[in-house]
Amino acid sequence: MVRFDEIGYWSELKLEILEKYAKPYSQILSNAREPRLHHVYIDGFSGAGTHLSKETGERIPGSPLRALEINPPFREYFFVDLNSSKVEELRRTVGTQPNVHIYEGDCNRTLLAEVFPKVRYEDYRRGLCLLDPYGLHLDWQVIKTAAELRSIEIFLNFPVLDMNRNVLWRNPHGATPEQRQRMTSFWGNDSWYDAAYQPPGQGVLFGEREPEKQGNEVIAEAFRKRLLDVAGFKHVPKPLAMRNSTHAVVYYLFFACHRPVANKIVEEIFKKYRER
Repeated sequence: MVRFDEIGYWSELKLEILEKYAKPYSQILSNAREPRLHHVYIDGFSGAGTHLSKETGERIPGSPLRALEINPPFREYFFVDLNSSKVEELRRTVGTQPNVHIYEGDCNRTLLAEVFPKVRYEDYRRGLCLLDPYGLHLDWQVIKTAAELRSIEIFLNFPVLDMNRNVLWRNPHGATPEQRQRMTSFWGNDSWYDAAYQPPGQGVLFGEREPEKQGNEVIAEAFRKRLLDVAGFKHVPKPLAMRNSTHAVVYYLFFACHRPVANKIVEEIFKKYRER
């Protein structure tokens, strides 16, 4: 029996934001006349399709079910998850639809080998991709490949809570090699260290100080620049800080794309949520 994930209200807001963008995205691409574009929805960490609210215990439709309700519809849907029971539940719920493709496996391999090759720009394919890992479980190559294809826009969970808990300690040498490698895989190389720590100054009494850890916003901004300068996306608006009940940042929600109109729509959506 599947065990549904419990989510906080910040995750419910993320689902709202995804839905608010997916509707105009599908509308615009469905109305494209010549050439007719084949637009798809991709979810790298799809889960079972349903969540439970931490506050009420009620069932909440997850991103796969919400994407399937978008009208006009996407032409195809690609859902990936590593958890077999969640995949089985998703197949039971929506797997009979001919345009729904469900994969059990690591999205870092599945997206690159099975899904992204089906969304090539030169084939008039376009994709909206949600990358919502549970923590540092995403490889940079997935992000970079999406940018290189020029046909895929992404919403990305930048898991700063996992980073701070396991890697970005005030003592930069305290994290284990395994945790540091997770960070390197997500970031793309070890330049995360230079982004996260200010070079040490000279102590007054005790010699050289330890490097000073930067704040969350500084680290998120460094990653935003990587999405632009290294991955190659043309537009990456300032990410939206997703906060818990104590106002602590759980993660940053990034959006990256190549189209000015897409950037404008998401900037307007993010602005409304920032002003709440």
